[in-house]
Amino acid sequence: MFDILELHQRLVAQARVSGSEQTGIGKLVQELARPFVDEISTDAMGNVICRKKGEGQRVMLSAHMDAIGFMVTGVDENGFASVAPIGGHQPAQLVGCRVAFANGARGVLCLRESGKKLACGWTEIGITDLYLDLGAPDRETACKLVHVGDTCTFEGLPVRAAGNTVMGPYADDLIGCVVLLLAMERLKSSKYDVYFVFSTQEEVGCRGALSAAQAIRPNIGIACDVCGTDDTPFTKNSCRTKVLGGGATIKIKDGSVICSPALNRKLQAVADKENIPWQAEILLAGGTDTSSMQKALENVAATCVSIPTRHIHSPSETYDLRDVDGAASLLAAFLNS
Repeated sequence: MFDILELHQRLVAQARVSGSEQTGIGKLVQELARPFVDEISTDAMGNVICRKKGEGQRVMLSAHMDAIGFMVTGVDENGFASVAPIGGHQPAQLVGCRVAFANGARGVLCLRESGKKLACGWTEIGITDLYLDLGAPDRETACKLVHVGDTCTFEGLPVRAAGNTVMGPYADDLIGCVVLLLAMERLKSSKYDVYFVFSTQEEVGCRGALSAAQAIRPNIGIACDVCGTDDTPFTKNSCRTKVLGGGATIKIKDGSVICSPALNRKLQAVADKENIPWQAEILLAGGTDTSSMQKALENVAATCVSIPTRHIHSPSETYDLRDVDGAASLLAAFLNS
């Protein structure tokens, strides 16, 4: 039986940026899923598609296995590298952040003296105001460690924090991948024809899920991702509708999609029947694989089940283990309904 934190740590240890998923995490996902499904395939985009056969409607569950990170764009004469972002970053959260390359090289992101000083004394910075220190004394040494085009990810693994919370890199969206693995483990049988899709390149435009949906042609599409919370001191929403430990969320809308009301009602009814806590999710911006499934073909009812997560797209994303367990239980119960 899968342990949530241990499984998340195994996935994070193999994390790869968008476009490189097949070399690490893709192989691990296939290994983990094989005992629970009837067939596994990959496509040209690198999506890992795990099918549990059934005679009913086709259901596509999607969680993306790509990670945000950085790509080396050059190395100067002193051995310091410049980097370009892969996926969305908040540069102010990256100063002093350690990164790791697949070949074992390590580095730390540092601030150039070029940031714009604000009146309050803080510095307004962008990605170009950062450089990567590889610990190398010169360009020759640095170029033995990394080359232009090499990619890196946040260093470190998620760890247990206070109570039921976990803190670390890549809840987005490797904890969604955990949910899919838990759901397939718990799903003994289903009348649906179920496709568990571990999608690629979500962080650069939800590309993998689009091609997978066009091939699968699902009747129902449910993404599993993370969503921001409103339980921190500086959130603008005083209603506290998305909190850690309050249950997985069922998405109503975000910046890319208005979800299927009928499908949401079905999920809510299943959650209530099984006494699974859930929260309503409305996000003003952002998007997930939901929109790709909805737009891939005609007549796809699509929505998203999310894990409330603080500090998304940072090295210290924080979630609650109970919400992960609840999301997996909800998806398994829905597929059994």
